[in-house]
Amino acid sequence: MLATADVVSALQPKFPSVAPRTSADHAAINVSAAEALPLLRSLRDEMRFDFLCDVTAIDWSAEVSPRFTVVWHLFSTAMSDYLRVASDCTDDAQPAMASAVELWPAANWHERECFDMFGIQFPGHPDLRRILMWDGYPYHPLRKEFPLAGLPTDLPDAEIAAEIPTKVISAPMAGGPFVASSGEMNLTDSEPRAKDESWNERREKPNT
Repeated sequence: MLATADVVSALQPKFPSVAPRTSADHAAINVSAAEALPLLRSLRDEMRFDFLCDVTAIDWSAEVSPRFTVVWHLFSTAMSDYLRVASDCTDDAQPAMASAVELWPAANWHERECFDMFGIQFPGHPDLRRILMWDGYPYHPLRKEFPLAGLPTDLPDAEIAAEIPTKVISAPMAGGPFVASSGEMNLTDSEPRAKDESWNERREKPNT
């Protein structure tokens, strides 16, 4: 398995901000936002990390600064090994990170999801728009301040709104708090479910 210390030693001469990152599984490093994209390019072209598995983000909470961290999970098909790269966004109010779409086209939808869920901008992205929530949705559901049960929101679609008695729902619609049953049962039945599913019952109720 690739060692974090070896990765740091190989990268630090060219990227001074590289530092080891605590990890329970694979090698992991931190890098500054300014060096993130050049480092990712070097990992792809010089260290054979040719496959982008995922791009995600962390919101550490409004009480922490830097608040947002972008994380890339890379895989080398030549070495059969993983590497995690993390970089803090420098602006808590308007978080941003250079887009990696030019390096891995698969970053396109991952970055759109981070933009949608966390509100992180990705300068250089060819089409940065929401991917799960609708255009004009005023919140970012994976931010720490967003409640599990969702927030009352006007529905944008007249057809959907017509199926629900009120045009204002808590979105996302299947919010928490979540509960799960334990014991031997069908896996489908053991899936976590929202305590309040009245919105779903209203939709499923046949017209009378």
